[in-house]
Parts: sequence; C-alpha cells; structure tokens
Amino acid sequence: MVFEDPEVLDGDLMKVLRVDDDGSVFIRYQNDRCATVTGLNPLPSRGDVLLVGQGFWRVAPLEAWKESNEVGVVRRILEDGSLVVETSGILRTVKASEGVDCGKGHAIEFNAVEGVLRLLSETPITLLRDETDDDETPPMPVVSQAGTPKRGFDDFGGFKDVVAEALELIESQFRYRKYADQIGARPLRGVLFTGPSGVGKTHLARIIASETDAQFHLVDGPSLVSKWVGSSERALREVFARAEAATSGRAIIFFDEIDTIAERRTDDTHEASRRLVGQFLTLMDGFRRDAAVIVIAATNRPEALDPALLRPGRFDRQVAFRMPDDHDRLEILKVGAAPLQTEGDLPFEDVAALTTGWSAAELALIWTEAGQVASRDERSRISAEDMVIGYERAARRVVVAVPEASR
Repeated sequence: MVFEDPEVLDGDLMKVLRVDDDGSVFIRYQNDRCATVTGLNPLPSRGDVLLVGQGFWRVAPLEAWKESNEVGVVRRILEDGSLVVETSGILRTVKASEGVDCGKGHAIEFNAVEGVLRLLSETPITLLRDETDDDETPPMPVVSQAGTPKRGFDDFGGFKDVVAEALELIESQFRYRKYADQIGARPLRGVLFTGPSGVGKTHLARIIASETDAQFHLVDGPSLVSKWVGSSERALREVFARAEAATSGRAIIFFDEIDTIAERRTDDTHEASRRLVGQFLTLMDGFRRDAAVIVIAATNRPEALDPALLRPGRFDRQVAFRMPDDHDRLEILKVGAAPLQTEGDLPFEDVAALTTGWSAAELALIWTEAGQVASRDERSRISAEDMVIGYERAARRVVVAVPEASR
C-alpha cells in the first residue's frame, strides 16, 4: 500500500549533541545510535532537533523528540522547584511539572524533555544501607512500589490462550482461595512468565493485579543487586513484608528479569549471589498460609534460573509467551489505536501482515511514529497515511530474527 502526497517530506529525527569548529555535527538518533553529519548550512545549535531526509533538512520542534521515560526517586527539591532524582545510582536534575505534586523520597516517572510525568508512589521508598549502618554509606533505592491505573484484559491485545492460562492460575490464589483452604490444598505461590522481550509479560501482570484488586509490587531485577553488604537481601525481605501487609489483603509481587538475581548456582558463583538466591528461596517458602500473595516472575532465559526455584511450592507453574502471530498482531495494533485520536479506516490488516516477527513493543512504536507525523503536520488525528509512514519508520529500527530453518 502506497500513499502519495508531494507535500509530505519523510525523514529521520536527530538531536544535535555537539557542533565542532570544522562544521561537523555530532548527532544522536532516537534509537540511541550516533553519527557525524557534515555539510549542514547554516549550522544548527547544540540541543536542536533536526528532521533529515533525502536531500533536505530542517529544524523540528523540540516536542517531536521522543525521550525514553525513566523511573527514579526524588532525593532533593531545589529552590527553583526542580528536582534532584536518583535512578540506577545516578543523580540528575529534572524539571517539575504542573499538576504533579511530589516530594522527597517519592518515586516518579520522568524524561529529560517533559520533566516529571507522574507520581508512582506517594509512600516514600525506604532507603537501604549496608549492615554497618554508617551514615556516610550511600543509600540505594531498590524497589518501586506503585498502585496501577485501572486496566482490563481488553487492554491486552492478542495472546488469548496465554491470558486465559495466566488468569486461571492467578484466580486460584485469590477468587477461589477459600475453597482451596477448606480442602486443605497447598496454595499456589509462584508463576513464571517466560518468553522473548517486549511481548507483554509485565503488562499482563499489571492487568491481572488490576482485575483482581491486588496491590502490585514491581521489582526490577538488576536494580535489586547492590554492592553494599546485605542490602539486596534486606530489600527482598522488605518487598515480601510489604506484600503480606497489603491493605487490600491481596498482593502480587512481580520480578522482572528474575534471572539477574536468581541465576543457577555453581562452584564459581560469587558468595553474594549465593546469599541472594538463598534469601529468595527462604522468602518463597516463608509465606504465611493465610497470606493472599502470589509471586510472578518474568525471564527470557528460563534455562539460566537456579533449579531450586522451579521445584513444587515455588515457581512450579510456567506460562510461555511467544512472538505474536498474524491474529495477535492485528489485535495488538487495534488495542494500541483505541486510546488515540484517529480518522478514517486504518490499514490494520495490511500492517499486521507486514510485521511478521515483531514484538508487541515494536508494534507500539508504529503509533509513536504515526503520532509524530500527524503532530508535525499540526493535525490532531492519525490518518491511514500516518499509520503507514509510522510503520515504515519503525521498520527501519526493528531487527527480525531469521529462523534457523530458513537460513
């Protein structure tokens, strides 16, 4: 499908990082790839966003540049109202936003252009220190706990069989728990989501928490690992304690990239990693029998997990995610379009057929690009042409794995 419009100039967005004396312009693409551009006249300025295409370039509005959102903890509020935010152990200054009231110790979502986007947790996150409790020891935030906005299964496109299997397992812990207790059956404690990155494992866990009215605790595996002695184990204990104390009486703990904190132990495994895995196993076994808490973990490397995690009573159930098929991709595209302002008939089927091997996250990139096309043209709705251009731009960034059999 081809749309022809001589007034549409298609190009790539680039951000100017540096302008050298020889006229070389150092730029960064939105996929974080960097390059040097020469021959631009007049020279742009540092911080400019450029739209560069075949034989043309122009300065684009700053709003066109899509920054990746990050999550961090507010450490200080400066006199001008801006915030000092810590994320992944790095401090950075973030501008405040109207309508988002946050304070020291609160978890926020932000990006470099728009500043604070939303408050994730009104409860200050506990700061963890090493076992010496030295006041000079740098604290480390390791867990983001946030109530999730109301989401339903209609917000999860495709994978109907996966959704049904996951829901059946989770409902056994919440909705039908009293019958299991009457029978005397052992409650389900852990479910492992396996599959490629970007297929919606975290998204589905959030929806399940919302649908079951359970408090949702999101733990990012890599951020849990601390260089401070005992901090990682203490963080784990705090997560499980918070879940058991949930005011709603129901809680889901979701560990993303569980293989980073519970990798298979060998003779060469560092002692700190051994202690962390051992602490995790102890906590999984130590739930109160009446605690309505379930642990969901996600990994794209199930073979790397310590076998002790997969024995009965821990992660004894697995839900396997796959790359979306044609029907899944069609549903994902339609779900992605639902909250957007669109006009006319959109080519869902055509784009779904062209995106074999794409993940849900990669399909979502189409709408990001389509929205940029429409907004730069000063329109408030996405058209069929915008969607096609969005697909073409996203396709340049998506690398689809070729199956062994077809090589």
